[in-house]
Amino acid sequence: MDSQLIPLGKSDVYVSSLGLGAWSWGDRLIWSFGRTHTKDDVIDAFHSSLEAGINFIDTAESYGSGRSERILGELIPSSGSPLVLATKFMPFPWRLGAKSMRKALEASLERLKLSSVDLYQIHFPMPPVSIETWADALADMVSLGLVRAVGVSNFNEIQMRRAYTTLAKRGIPLASNQVEYSLIKRIVEWNGLLKSCQDLGISVISYSPLAKGALTGKYSTEKPMPGIRSTYYPRAYLARIQGLIRLMREIGQEHDGKTPSQVALNWCIQKGTIPIPGAKNLRQAQENSGGLGWKLTEHNVSVLDKASEALN
Repeated sequence: MDSQLIPLGKSDVYVSSLGLGAWSWGDRLIWSFGRTHTKDDVIDAFHSSLEAGINFIDTAESYGSGRSERILGELIPSSGSPLVLATKFMPFPWRLGAKSMRKALEASLERLKLSSVDLYQIHFPMPPVSIETWADALADMVSLGLVRAVGVSNFNEIQMRRAYTTLAKRGIPLASNQVEYSLIKRIVEWNGLLKSCQDLGISVISYSPLAKGALTGKYSTEKPMPGIRSTYYPRAYLARIQGLIRLMREIGQEHDGKTPSQVALNWCIQKGTIPIPGAKNLRQAQENSGGLGWKLTEHNVSVLDKASEALN
């Protein structure tokens, strides 16, 4: 398995080239926590991911109203190896500056049972507080020793550059921008954000790299997505992507029978991003980790790109 660690932007934090997203750990609305998977399932996924060499876990205060952080807080002591923990600050309209960020961060740290977090991210660029104010607050958290590196999430290029510039004035790099990116969600590649990140030395963390399950090959018109996820990828769209899924299976066969999920994750890695797929249970964690330790060829990537572009 690929155990090589890579730097998170220009920070001193090093992460595995594939991470683990903990959005589904405690979230009932979209991920049906408590119905499709339990805390025991999540524990299995956690340990399996670590055994595969994955050291980077991403959560947020808003995931399951803090439940994801609390579960991680219980699991971290049993990890047996150094972890890189990332969480996020939600800039709700009633939060107005550095004091509210510190209060939110301290609450996250309490749930995680940690004295500091490796990566702290602004979850969304939301008004009324300016990006500059929040970026300056991130720098304050670093100065207080509560955070090792800082990032943003769901920021477009202009918003990201504003945060980058504000942090640079404090001598702190913007380590990452976490955005939705997958074979069927390539907007950040086409609008220049991905290239800007590479030019500035900012890591792109890809969330929903399996398109909420659409790229796993599990779903079709006959077997639609359950619950609220069906509003993201309805039957008609699942029908449209079946050709891409077939191509992913064919390419997977060229690489010792890799699954569509593993092809999709490796594609994100070959694009220079750090994918953070979720894992509800042991099986999903094992499948995700199979995205590591091998490489799609340049020709594979090119063929997948063209098939993906044809869908847009």
